Amino acid sequence: MSPTPTPSPAPVTDSVLELAPVLPVVVVDDPADAVPMARALVAGGLRAVEVTLRTAGALEAIRAIGAEVPEAVVGAGTVVSPETVDAAVGAGARFLVSPACTETLLVSMRASAVPFLPGVSTASEVLALLEHGVREMKFFPAEAAGGAPYLKSLAGPLPQARFCPTGGVSPANAPAYLALPNVGCVGGSWMLPADAVAAKDWDRVERLAREAFGLR
Repeated sequence: MSPTPTPSPAPVTDSVLELAPVLPVVVVDDPADAVPMARALVAGGLRAVEVTLRTAGALEAIRAIGAEVPEAVVGAGTVVSPETVDAAVGAGARFLVSPACTETLLVSMRASAVPFLPGVSTASEVLALLEHGVREMKFFPAEAAGGAPYLKSLAGPLPQARFCPTGGVSPANAPAYLALPNVGCVGGSWMLPADAVAAKDWDRVERLAREAFGLR
C-alpha cells in the first residue's frame, strides 16, 4: 500500500499540476458536505479540490473549504465567463479550471492572479494558448477527444505543453495518462461515488482518495 502523507498547511504553488497526481472534480449538491468531503480527500493525500460551479451551493462550498480546511487547495471548475471567474475568486478559489477557452475568458483568468487550467481538446487550441504563453492546460473531454494516445502524439511537436486530462478518466486508465511526460495530473470524480456521498461515508472517500494518490 502506498503511504499517505500527513496533512499539513497547503503549499503555495503556481502550478495546479504539481499539487497531486489526481485532481478530484467535486460536484457539491449540499454545501454541508463540503468540509467533511474535503477533509477526507486531504486525509487520502489529495490536497487540491476542484469544486465545479454547476450547483447553487458551489460558491458556499468553496468558501467553507477555504475557511475550515486550510490543508486543502480549493479551486473552481466549470469556469466559463468573466463573471464566474470573479465569483470564484471572490469566494476564495485558489485556482481556476475551464472546460474550454476563449480570448475573453483567457484575459479574465489571467487578470485573476490565481493559477488556471484553460480547457483544450485539439492541437490547434493547444498551439493558440502556447502563443499566449500558457503552458499548462486541461485536456477535455479526455477519452472522447483521443485519450492517452492523442496526448502522447502531442508530446513530440508540442513538448512545452503540459496537461491535466479530465473526462472519462478512471483508475483503470489513469496510469496510462500519468506515464506520459506531458501529463502532470489527471482529473476525475471516481473517489467520490454518489452512494458514498449520499451516505456521508467519508471513510470510504478517504480510502478511495488514498488509492488514487498511489496511482503514480
